[in-house]
Amino acid sequence: HAAVLHTLENTTLSACADIKMEKAQALAGKYHCAAYASLEEMLDAEEPDVVHLCTPHHLHAPIAAELAKRGIAVFKDKPPVIDREQWKTLQKAAEQVPLGICFQNRYNANVQAVRQIIQERAYGDLIGARAFVTWSRDAGYYQNSGWRGAWATEGGGALINQAIHTLDLLVWLMGRPEQVEATLRNHHLRGIIEVEDTAEVYMVLNGKPALLYATTAYTQNAPVFVEFELERATLRISENTLDILTAEGNEHRRFDSPEPLGKGYWGNGHLPCIADFYASLTAGKPYPNDLASVENTVEALLQIYEKGRN
Repeated sequence: HAAVLHTLENTTLSACADIKMEKAQALAGKYHCAAYASLEEMLDAEEPDVVHLCTPHHLHAPIAAELAKRGIAVFKDKPPVIDREQWKTLQKAAEQVPLGICFQNRYNANVQAVRQIIQERAYGDLIGARAFVTWSRDAGYYQNSGWRGAWATEGGGALINQAIHTLDLLVWLMGRPEQVEATLRNHHLRGIIEVEDTAEVYMVLNGKPALLYATTAYTQNAPVFVEFELERATLRISENTLDILTAEGNEHRRFDSPEPLGKGYWGNGHLPCIADFYASLTAGKPYPNDLASVENTVEALLQIYEKGRN
C-alpha cells in the first residue's frame, strides 16, 4: 500500500502507525513520513483524508467505525469482515464515509478479459467454474505473528487469508451464492493453529455450480488456477495468462505483468486498485470495489465458515 501511494500524483503518504513502533519507524524511514505508536495519536496529529487499514483481521471493522466517526475515508485490506456483527459495523461506516476494499485481483488484465467474455456471452452462457489455491504456510508463519491461526483474531485460515481473493473472483464473476456447502480441515498444522489449513467448497452461484479447493499444506506457493466453463469454450486463468479452449482450437493470451511494488502477489493489481480508489474520491464518484460490490463475497465467505465449522 505504501509503495503504491508513493507513486500516485496528488497523494501524500503523511504518516503510519503501529503498536510495534520499530515497524512504524522502518516504514516511515523508507517512505519519509511520520511514525506513530498508536492510531489515535496519528489521527490527532495528522488529520488525514484517508487511512489504509493493514491490521490483523479482527481489527478492520472497529477501526473503520472509528475512522468513520471522524469523517475519514477508509481503504482496507482483506478480508472485509470476520463475522456478521462486523458486517453490520462496516455497513454503518460505509454510510458515513467512502470505504474501499482491496480485492486487487479484480483488476488483473486476464480477469478483466474473462469478465468481458462472460458479459458479452462471446461463447454462450456460463455453465460453471472451479478454482485451486495450493500454497505453503509453515508453523512459524502463525506462531511468529501474534494473531494468525486463531478464530477470534484471524477469523479463519487458508480460506479467509490466502484464498479469499480467488473466492471473490468466483462470486464476482458468477453471482450471488444460492447454496453453500463446505468441509474445513487441519492436516499439517494440527495442534499449532485452531483454524483450517484446507477448505473444500461447493457453491451454487446464480444457479451455476462453482468448486473451490484451497490449502496451505503444499510444498510451495503454486500458481492459482481458475477455470470458467462456458457453452462453447473453457476459460483458464493462471498467473498472467488466459487460455481459451474451444472445439475449433485453442488461444493462449499472455498479459503484461508489472514488477510488484511491494510483496510479489498474483496479478500485482494493487496499483490500479488503489489508484482507482483515489480517482473515485477526486471525482466524487462511487468506487467499483465499494462495500456493496463485496456483499456477495462476504455472504459466501461467512456461509462457508458457518457450514464448515459445524
